[in-house]
Amino acid sequence: MASQDWVDKDFYAILGIAKDASDADIKKAYRKLARLHHPDTNSGDPASEKKFKDISEAYSVLSDPDERQQYDAVRAMGGGARFAPHGAGSTANGGFEDLFGGLFTGNAGRHSGGFSTAGGIPPEFADLFGGGFGGAGGPAGYQRAPQKGADRTASTSISFAGSIRGTTIGLREPDGDVIDVRVPAGIKDGQKVRVRGKGQYGPSGNGDLMVTVNVKPHDFYTRDGDNLRIHVPVSFPEAALGADIEVPTIDGEHVRVRVPAGTPSGRTLRVKGRGVKTSKGTGDLLVTIDVAVPRNLSKEAEEAVKAFAAATAGADVREGLAAKARL
Repeated sequence: MASQDWVDKDFYAILGIAKDASDADIKKAYRKLARLHHPDTNSGDPASEKKFKDISEAYSVLSDPDERQQYDAVRAMGGGARFAPHGAGSTANGGFEDLFGGLFTGNAGRHSGGFSTAGGIPPEFADLFGGGFGGAGGPAGYQRAPQKGADRTASTSISFAGSIRGTTIGLREPDGDVIDVRVPAGIKDGQKVRVRGKGQYGPSGNGDLMVTVNVKPHDFYTRDGDNLRIHVPVSFPEAALGADIEVPTIDGEHVRVRVPAGTPSGRTLRVKGRGVKTSKGTGDLLVTIDVAVPRNLSKEAEEAVKAFAAATAGADVREGLAAKARL
Protein backbone atom coordinates (compact mmCIF):
# COMPACT_ATOMS: atom_id res chain seq x y z
CA MET A 1 0.00 0.00 0.00
CA ALA A 2 1.41 3.41 -0.91
CA SER A 3 2.08 5.96 1.82
CA GLN A 4 -0.75 8.11 0.54
CA ASP A 5 -3.18 5.29 1.36
CA TRP A 6 -2.25 5.52 5.03
CA VAL A 7 -3.04 9.22 4.92
CA ASP A 8 -6.32 8.70 3.11
CA LYS A 9 -7.61 5.80 5.23
CA ASP A 10 -8.67 6.32 8.84
CA PHE A 11 -8.27 2.82 10.27
CA TYR A 12 -9.65 3.92 13.63
CA ALA A 13 -12.85 5.12 12.00
CA ILE A 14 -13.08 1.95 9.90
CA LEU A 15 -13.06 -0.17 13.08
CA GLY A 16 -15.24 2.33 14.92
CA ILE A 17 -12.78 2.85 17.77
CA ALA A 18 -11.01 5.76 19.43
CA LYS A 19 -7.39 6.60 18.61
CA ASP A 20 -6.34 5.58 22.12
CA ALA A 21 -8.17 2.25 21.93
CA SER A 22 -6.55 -0.66 23.75
CA ASP A 23 -5.48 -3.91 22.08
CA ALA A 24 -8.55 -5.56 23.56
CA ASP A 25 -10.79 -2.87 22.06
CA ILE A 26 -9.19 -3.38 18.65
CA LYS A 27 -9.72 -7.14 18.77
CA LYS A 28 -13.30 -6.76 19.95
CA ALA A 29 -14.14 -4.29 17.18
CA TYR A 30 -12.56 -6.49 14.51
CA ARG A 31 -14.34 -9.61 15.74
CA LYS A 32 -17.72 -7.87 15.60
CA LEU A 33 -17.21 -6.37 12.14
CA ALA A 34 -15.67 -9.55 10.69
CA ARG A 35 -18.73 -11.53 11.69
CA LEU A 36 -20.96 -8.97 10.01
CA HIS A 37 -19.10 -8.52 6.74
CA HIS A 38 -17.32 -11.83 6.09
CA PRO A 39 -17.76 -12.94 2.44
CA ASP A 40 -19.15 -16.33 3.45
CA THR A 41 -22.17 -14.62 4.97
CA ASN A 42 -22.50 -11.90 2.32
CA SER A 43 -22.00 -13.80 -0.90
CA GLY A 44 -22.36 -11.57 -3.95
CA ASP A 45 -22.36 -8.33 -1.95
CA PRO A 46 -19.52 -6.12 -3.29
CA ALA A 47 -20.07 -3.49 -0.58
CA SER A 48 -19.63 -6.01 2.23
CA GLU A 49 -16.60 -7.52 0.48
CA LYS A 50 -14.91 -4.12 0.29
CA LYS A 51 -15.83 -3.40 3.90
CA PHE A 52 -14.30 -6.70 4.97
CA LYS A 53 -11.07 -5.88 3.15
CA ASP A 54 -10.96 -2.45 4.79
CA ILE A 55 -11.45 -3.75 8.31
CA SER A 56 -8.87 -6.50 7.70
CA GLU A 57 -6.34 -3.88 6.57
CA ALA A 58 -7.17 -1.72 9.57
CA TYR A 59 -6.75 -4.59 11.99
CA SER A 60 -3.49 -5.76 10.40
CA VAL A 61 -1.94 -2.37 11.09
CA LEU A 62 -3.49 -1.38 14.42
CA SER A 63 -2.99 -4.78 16.02
CA ASP A 64 0.79 -4.56 15.61
CA PRO A 65 2.46 -2.02 17.95
CA ASP A 66 5.23 -1.11 15.49
CA GLU A 67 2.86 -0.78 12.54
CA ARG A 68 0.43 1.26 14.62
CA GLN A 69 3.18 3.62 15.81
CA GLN A 70 4.38 4.23 12.27
CA TYR A 71 0.81 4.63 11.01
CA ASP A 72 0.09 7.26 13.67
CA ALA A 73 3.31 9.08 12.77
CA VAL A 74 2.57 9.08 9.05
CA ARG A 75 -0.98 10.32 9.66
CA ALA A 76 0.37 13.07 11.92
CA MET A 77 2.86 14.18 9.23
CA GLY A 78 0.24 13.98 6.51
CA GLY A 79 2.12 11.43 4.36
CA GLY A 80 5.64 10.27 3.60
CA ALA A 81 7.35 6.91 3.89
CA ARG A 82 7.93 4.63 6.83
CA PHE A 83 11.24 3.60 8.32
CA ALA A 84 12.36 0.07 7.58
CA PRO A 85 13.14 -2.04 10.66
CA HIS A 86 16.59 -2.94 9.20
CA GLY A 87 18.08 0.39 10.22
CA ALA A 88 19.09 3.55 8.38
CA GLY A 89 21.13 2.98 5.27
CA SER A 90 20.61 -0.79 5.30
CA THR A 91 18.64 -0.85 2.05
CA ALA A 92 19.25 0.50 -1.41
CA ASN A 93 16.64 3.19 -0.93
CA GLY A 94 18.33 4.68 2.11
CA GLY A 95 16.40 2.76 4.80
CA PHE A 96 12.88 3.43 3.61
CA GLU A 97 10.38 1.09 2.01
CA ASP A 98 6.92 1.28 0.53
CA LEU A 99 4.38 1.54 3.32
CA PHE A 100 2.68 -1.84 2.73
CA GLY A 101 5.39 -3.64 0.76
CA GLY A 102 4.79 -7.39 1.06
CA LEU A 103 2.00 -7.00 3.62
CA PHE A 104 -0.58 -9.14 1.83
CA THR A 105 1.50 -10.49 -1.03
CA GLY A 106 3.61 -13.19 0.59
CA ASN A 107 6.83 -11.12 0.26
CA ALA A 108 9.14 -10.34 3.15
CA GLY A 109 7.37 -8.86 6.13
CA ARG A 110 5.52 -9.92 9.25
CA HIS A 111 2.43 -11.04 7.28
CA SER A 112 4.29 -13.30 4.86
CA GLY A 113 2.34 -16.56 4.74
CA GLY A 114 -0.36 -15.01 6.90
CA PHE A 115 -3.97 -14.18 6.22
CA SER A 116 -5.32 -12.57 3.10
CA THR A 117 -7.98 -9.89 3.00
CA ALA A 118 -9.59 -11.71 0.09
CA GLY A 119 -11.52 -13.81 2.57
CA GLY A 120 -9.16 -15.03 5.29
CA ILE A 121 -8.84 -13.98 8.92
CA PRO A 122 -5.92 -13.65 11.35
CA PRO A 123 -4.91 -16.92 13.04
CA GLU A 124 -5.91 -15.56 16.45
CA PHE A 125 -9.49 -15.35 15.15
CA ALA A 126 -9.56 -18.87 13.72
CA ASP A 127 -12.45 -19.73 16.03
CA LEU A 128 -14.53 -16.82 14.79
CA PHE A 129 -15.89 -18.65 11.74
CA GLY A 130 -15.46 -22.27 12.78
CA GLY A 131 -11.66 -22.24 12.23
CA GLY A 132 -9.98 -22.74 8.88
CA PHE A 133 -10.08 -19.89 6.37
CA GLY A 134 -7.23 -18.92 4.13
CA GLY A 135 -5.26 -21.90 5.44
CA ALA A 136 -5.02 -20.43 8.96
CA GLY A 137 -4.39 -23.07 11.60
CA GLY A 138 -3.46 -26.50 10.28
CA PRO A 139 -0.92 -28.29 8.06
CA ALA A 140 0.15 -26.82 4.77
CA GLY A 141 -2.59 -27.19 2.17
CA TYR A 142 -5.17 -28.14 4.80
CA GLN A 143 -8.38 -26.17 5.05
CA ARG A 144 -11.16 -27.31 7.34
CA ALA A 145 -14.63 -27.07 5.88
CA PRO A 146 -16.74 -24.13 7.12
CA GLN A 147 -18.81 -25.07 10.12
CA LYS A 148 -22.46 -24.39 10.80
CA GLY A 149 -23.19 -22.50 13.98
CA ALA A 150 -24.16 -24.40 17.12
CA ASP A 151 -27.78 -24.89 18.06
CA ARG A 152 -29.27 -23.03 21.00
CA THR A 153 -31.93 -24.36 23.38
CA ALA A 154 -34.89 -22.80 25.15
CA SER A 155 -38.13 -23.92 26.80
CA THR A 156 -41.63 -22.53 27.04
CA SER A 157 -45.04 -23.45 28.47
CA ILE A 158 -48.30 -23.28 26.55
CA SER A 159 -51.92 -23.95 27.40
CA PHE A 160 -53.61 -27.27 26.65
CA ALA A 161 -55.77 -25.49 24.07
CA GLY A 162 -52.64 -24.10 22.40
CA SER A 163 -51.22 -27.61 22.10
CA ILE A 164 -54.42 -28.87 20.46
CA ARG A 165 -55.06 -25.99 18.04
CA GLY A 166 -51.50 -24.76 17.54
CA THR A 167 -50.22 -21.36 18.59
CA THR A 168 -47.40 -18.86 18.17
CA ILE A 169 -45.36 -17.67 21.12
CA GLY A 170 -42.66 -15.02 21.37
CA LEU A 171 -39.32 -15.70 23.04
CA ARG A 172 -37.46 -12.57 24.11
CA GLU A 173 -33.70 -12.44 23.60
CA PRO A 174 -31.42 -10.80 26.23
CA ASP A 175 -30.99 -7.85 23.84
CA GLY A 176 -34.76 -7.35 23.65
CA ASP A 177 -35.38 -8.93 20.25
CA VAL A 178 -38.35 -11.31 20.06
CA ILE A 179 -38.23 -14.62 18.18
CA ASP A 180 -41.61 -15.92 17.02
CA VAL A 181 -41.97 -19.66 17.55
CA ARG A 182 -44.78 -21.41 15.68
CA VAL A 183 -46.07 -24.36 17.69
CA PRO A 184 -47.90 -26.84 15.43
CA ALA A 185 -51.33 -28.22 16.31
CA GLY A 186 -51.23 -31.52 18.15
CA ILE A 187 -47.83 -31.05 19.80
CA LYS A 188 -47.21 -33.24 22.84
CA ASP A 189 -45.81 -32.28 26.21
CA GLY A 190 -42.00 -32.33 26.06
CA GLN A 191 -41.72 -32.24 22.27
CA LYS A 192 -39.29 -29.82 20.62
CA VAL A 193 -39.88 -27.19 17.96
CA ARG A 194 -37.02 -26.19 15.65
CA VAL A 195 -36.65 -22.54 14.65
CA ARG A 196 -34.18 -22.56 11.78
CA GLY A 197 -31.39 -20.01 11.62
CA LYS A 198 -31.85 -18.66 15.16
CA GLY A 199 -28.91 -20.48 16.73
CA GLN A 200 -25.27 -19.44 17.00
CA TYR A 201 -23.54 -17.81 14.05
CA GLY A 202 -21.42 -20.01 11.76
CA PRO A 203 -19.58 -19.42 8.46
CA SER A 204 -21.75 -21.94 6.60
CA GLY A 205 -24.95 -20.73 8.22
CA ASN A 206 -26.49 -20.13 11.61
CA GLY A 207 -27.46 -22.99 13.87
CA ASP A 208 -31.06 -23.55 14.94
CA LEU A 209 -33.03 -22.77 18.07
CA MET A 210 -34.50 -25.89 19.71
CA VAL A 211 -37.50 -25.04 21.90
CA THR A 212 -38.85 -27.62 24.35
CA VAL A 213 -42.61 -27.17 24.74
CA ASN A 214 -44.25 -27.94 28.08
CA VAL A 215 -48.05 -28.31 27.96
CA LYS A 216 -50.08 -27.27 30.98
CA PRO A 217 -52.60 -29.91 32.13
CA HIS A 218 -56.35 -29.49 31.59
CA ASP A 219 -59.00 -29.98 34.25
CA PHE A 220 -61.24 -32.10 32.01
CA TYR A 221 -59.23 -33.56 29.14
CA THR A 222 -56.29 -35.92 29.56
CA ARG A 223 -54.12 -36.76 26.58
CA ASP A 224 -53.25 -40.38 25.80
CA GLY A 225 -51.14 -40.41 22.65
CA ASP A 226 -53.43 -38.82 20.08
CA ASN A 227 -56.53 -39.90 22.03
CA LEU A 228 -58.31 -37.77 24.60
CA ARG A 229 -59.74 -39.22 27.80
CA ILE A 230 -62.65 -37.76 29.72
CA HIS A 231 -64.83 -38.92 32.64
CA VAL A 232 -68.59 -38.46 32.28
CA PRO A 233 -71.05 -39.09 35.12
CA VAL A 234 -74.33 -40.91 34.46
CA SER A 235 -77.22 -41.64 36.76
CA PHE A 236 -77.97 -45.12 38.01
CA PRO A 237 -81.11 -45.43 35.86
CA GLU A 238 -79.10 -44.39 32.77
CA ALA A 239 -76.43 -46.96 33.51
CA ALA A 240 -78.96 -49.69 34.37
CA LEU A 241 -81.48 -49.08 31.62
CA GLY A 242 -79.23 -47.58 28.97
CA ALA A 243 -79.39 -44.04 27.61
CA ASP A 244 -78.17 -41.64 24.95
CA ILE A 245 -76.08 -38.86 26.54
CA GLU A 246 -74.32 -35.78 25.18
CA VAL A 247 -70.64 -35.25 25.86
CA PRO A 248 -68.46 -32.20 24.97
CA THR A 249 -65.56 -32.32 22.50
CA ILE A 250 -62.44 -30.20 22.12
CA ASP A 251 -63.84 -28.30 19.14
CA GLY A 252 -66.71 -26.94 21.27
CA GLU A 253 -69.34 -29.27 19.86
CA HIS A 254 -71.29 -32.06 21.56
CA VAL A 255 -71.65 -35.63 20.38
CA ARG A 256 -74.27 -38.20 21.38
CA VAL A 257 -72.92 -41.33 22.99
CA ARG A 258 -74.96 -44.48 23.54
CA VAL A 259 -74.58 -45.93 27.04
CA PRO A 260 -75.62 -49.58 26.83
CA ALA A 261 -77.97 -50.98 29.45
CA GLY A 262 -76.10 -52.45 32.40
CA THR A 263 -72.99 -50.29 31.92
CA PRO A 264 -70.85 -50.41 35.07
CA SER A 265 -68.91 -47.51 36.49
CA GLY A 266 -65.43 -47.36 34.93
CA ARG A 267 -66.35 -48.72 31.50
CA THR A 268 -64.80 -46.74 28.65
CA LEU A 269 -66.68 -45.98 25.46
CA ARG A 270 -64.89 -44.89 22.27
CA VAL A 271 -65.96 -42.04 19.98
CA LYS A 272 -64.03 -42.26 16.70
CA GLY A 273 -62.24 -39.24 15.27
CA ARG A 274 -62.87 -36.86 18.15
CA GLY A 275 -59.37 -36.85 19.59
CA VAL A 276 -56.25 -34.82 18.75
CA LYS A 277 -55.73 -33.86 15.11
CA THR A 278 -52.15 -34.03 13.86
CA SER A 279 -50.48 -34.13 10.46
CA LYS A 280 -50.45 -37.93 10.73
CA GLY A 281 -54.11 -38.44 11.63
CA THR A 282 -56.77 -37.92 14.29
CA GLY A 283 -57.19 -39.80 17.57
CA ASP A 284 -60.38 -40.83 19.35
CA LEU A 285 -62.34 -39.56 22.34
CA LEU A 286 -62.35 -42.14 25.15
CA VAL A 287 -65.33 -41.65 27.48
CA THR A 288 -65.10 -43.32 30.88
CA ILE A 289 -68.46 -43.76 32.59
CA ASP A 290 -68.79 -42.84 36.26
CA VAL A 291 -72.08 -43.94 37.82
CA ALA A 292 -73.15 -41.15 40.12
CA VAL A 293 -74.59 -42.02 43.53
CA PRO A 294 -76.90 -39.34 44.91
CA ARG A 295 -76.04 -38.09 48.38
CA ASN A 296 -79.43 -36.70 49.38
CA LEU A 297 -82.54 -38.60 48.42
CA SER A 298 -86.02 -37.24 48.59
CA LYS A 299 -88.55 -39.33 50.50
CA GLU A 300 -90.05 -40.55 47.25
CA ALA A 301 -86.63 -41.47 45.78
CA GLU A 302 -85.65 -43.27 48.96
CA GLU A 303 -88.78 -45.40 48.80
CA ALA A 304 -88.08 -46.22 45.18
CA VAL A 305 -84.55 -47.37 46.04
CA LYS A 306 -85.88 -49.54 48.83
CA ALA A 307 -88.37 -51.09 46.44
CA PHE A 308 -85.53 -51.75 43.97
CA ALA A 309 -83.46 -53.37 46.71
CA ALA A 310 -86.31 -55.63 47.66
CA ALA A 311 -86.88 -56.58 44.04
CA THR A 312 -83.21 -57.54 43.59
CA ALA A 313 -82.62 -59.09 46.99
CA GLY A 314 -81.57 -62.43 45.48
CA ALA A 315 -78.68 -60.99 43.49
CA ASP A 316 -75.22 -61.17 45.05
CA VAL A 317 -72.97 -58.57 43.42
CA ARG A 318 -69.96 -59.91 45.39
CA GLU A 319 -70.34 -63.52 44.36
CA GLY A 320 -66.99 -65.20 43.74
CA LEU A 321 -65.01 -62.36 45.31
CA ALA A 322 -63.49 -64.61 48.00
CA ALA A 323 -62.19 -67.02 45.39
CA LYS A 324 -60.51 -64.19 43.49
CA ALA A 325 -58.86 -62.96 46.68
CA ARG A 326 -57.11 -66.25 47.51
CA LEU A 327 -53.30 -66.25 47.28
